[in-house]
Amino acid sequence: MLKYLITFSILFICSCSSSINQIKRSNNENTISYKATIYRDTMGVPHIFGIRDADAAYGLAYAHAEDDFSTIQDILLAARGQLASVKGAKAAVNDYYVQLLGIWTDIDNRYNKEVPEDVKSLCDGYANGINDYVKKHPQKAIKSLYPLRGEDILAGFMHRLPLFYGFEKYLINIFKKSKLSRAFSHNNLDPLNIDMIASNVIAVGPDRSSDNYTRLLLNTHQPWDGPTSWYEAHVHSEEGWNMVGGLFPGSPVIFVGHNKNIAWSHTVNHPDLVDIYELEINPQDDNQYLMDGKWVDLVEYTSKIKVKLWGPFKWTVKIKGYRSVHGPVIKQENQTFAIRYSGMNEMKTLEQWYRMNKSQNIKEFKSAMKMMSIPMFNTGYADKSGNIYYLYNAMIPKRAEGYDWKGNLPGNTSKTIWDSYIPFEDLPQITNPKGSFYQNCNASPFLATGDINDFSPDKISVTAGIETHQTNRSKRALELYGLDKSISREEFYEYKFDRQYSDKSVMAYAINRYISDVETDDHELKAAINLLKNWNLRTDFDNKVAALAILTFLPHLKWDINEYKHDVNKITTQLKDTISKLKLAFGRFDVPLGEVQRLKRGDIDLPLDGGPDNLRAIYARWVDDKMVATNGDCYFQFVEWSPDGILTSESIHQYGSNNNNPESQFYNNQSKLFSNKKMKPTYMDLSDIKNNLSRSYTVSSE
Repeated sequence: MLKYLITFSILFICSCSSSINQIKRSNNENTISYKATIYRDTMGVPHIFGIRDADAAYGLAYAHAEDDFSTIQDILLAARGQLASVKGAKAAVNDYYVQLLGIWTDIDNRYNKEVPEDVKSLCDGYANGINDYVKKHPQKAIKSLYPLRGEDILAGFMHRLPLFYGFEKYLINIFKKSKLSRAFSHNNLDPLNIDMIASNVIAVGPDRSSDNYTRLLLNTHQPWDGPTSWYEAHVHSEEGWNMVGGLFPGSPVIFVGHNKNIAWSHTVNHPDLVDIYELEINPQDDNQYLMDGKWVDLVEYTSKIKVKLWGPFKWTVKIKGYRSVHGPVIKQENQTFAIRYSGMNEMKTLEQWYRMNKSQNIKEFKSAMKMMSIPMFNTGYADKSGNIYYLYNAMIPKRAEGYDWKGNLPGNTSKTIWDSYIPFEDLPQITNPKGSFYQNCNASPFLATGDINDFSPDKISVTAGIETHQTNRSKRALELYGLDKSISREEFYEYKFDRQYSDKSVMAYAINRYISDVETDDHELKAAINLLKNWNLRTDFDNKVAALAILTFLPHLKWDINEYKHDVNKITTQLKDTISKLKLAFGRFDVPLGEVQRLKRGDIDLPLDGGPDNLRAIYARWVDDKMVATNGDCYFQFVEWSPDGILTSESIHQYGSNNNNPESQFYNNQSKLFSNKKMKPTYMDLSDIKNNLSRSYTVSSE
């Protein structure tokens, strides 16, 4: 009981959330009927065929619920702001976050007026697919959540997008010196563990490939489990929607993938998308702040958070919320802050991905990108006509010069309040570069092609915060793809699985600097240092130094050498800990990487090569005396078109198509291929699907 009282006291102190209207839901059944056929191929991938786009979305929801219902339900609860009513006090911060952003205020006031009818139909179809799955599996459902409406699906996008670019870190920073700091830890504010690690996208056009093919690598690095783990699906309707690729739980559209004519992928970028303002509060009235020489009233309202105690008992906590002209307001004991962020109140993000899904050529795709409703993500594109296109996509605020936009801003002047974004045309981008090649591996957009003359940074203010560093992956991509003027199909594949740290990487720099500075008389430590000194910087299965190096240096590494903080004592302590771990588990510390680094899923335990910031990217945690992979290479695709426009596609998933049922034959059926760096074919034509069919069935709301 005490811990709940403490949590609720924290919530009462924190009087800083925006209002949420009560969601009025009708118990009437949806009068529109839906029908889709789901074909499961021999690898378990669902191919959903429907007459309308809404039918395909309905079938997608049903198929995905069969494979990962619990994650979808958690996401919908979180977006509804009802997670604490099911998960308890620790989830209350998520519900606070939903109200802070005013998600349901926007939904209730604007959804019917502003969301296009085809997007509403898509959302309704998806919501009803989940509803019908729940009707057949009521024992799995949280009854208070249903029936879902299309609004719930759109709210899920509004809930997750700020977390993609680290919005929670700014809140944590605001609260870190207060009594609320513990409640606003990353784990509590982001209970769904939304984590964007890294990604690669690489394209080679006809003039760069040895056979005049156009090729695109779609290679995001996501958590292997949870709400941002990839699910592979193929959706097909008679309204022109025909996409195969990856999506997250709760999404009715493909996020990265291809249709017959175009393909695209995203990588995480890091422009400055959030600003914090320190408000000057009226000493005579703490609900007024100074703006341009005048005292202005804060908008005040009361929000409610329902928290589960035990069994059927719940407690509703009332919290005062505030807003200023800047955005959401957070009151502290001695300071008051306001937050402004890119995509604030944005409701067209789902629509933009939907338009991208339906695009059939580069003109249509660019038209979709010009919506600028996806706040971040580099975007790499290729198509059957041989076009390749790279865009540093971002909703970058158009800020006034002369202020320190990296720190807290004065909240008493309208000069610091931006209300527009850098125009689409001014974003770093290039179509069909003369070198017929681009890459982005979470690095500077200005070196995407390896030719500094292809981009002009002058159009972008330094207030945008665009990254200038190069990751090891970007360095290796430029050293491999970038220096090869005639890339064969085999080389394109081989380069993607590169397991080398560049001599110019942060890893190489950190090891060399440590070796030059460390002094010790410990014979065992000397032996380990000697191994590091002679390491060839590779992460192959049989490499006997890679595990030692990764476990020792990963906690200290940054992507940017300029951000690397050299500390001999800390690294020595980490090295000693690594030696101890490896000796205890294997009897020695020069262990082949494949013995230490593993893919574990159900009853399988497989070796993995590769490492952090390799093109063969693997991120692992020390669990049960092994480095167990949790992030990095996961679901990815190779897509190519022949000179006459014939499409070929391959994909792989680190596990399989079923994410949460260990009894399913598709729970880990792709893992052995993944371990061996092999791919499987992607099917789009119904004849190919039927020739490689596990089973098919029809779902409908009738």
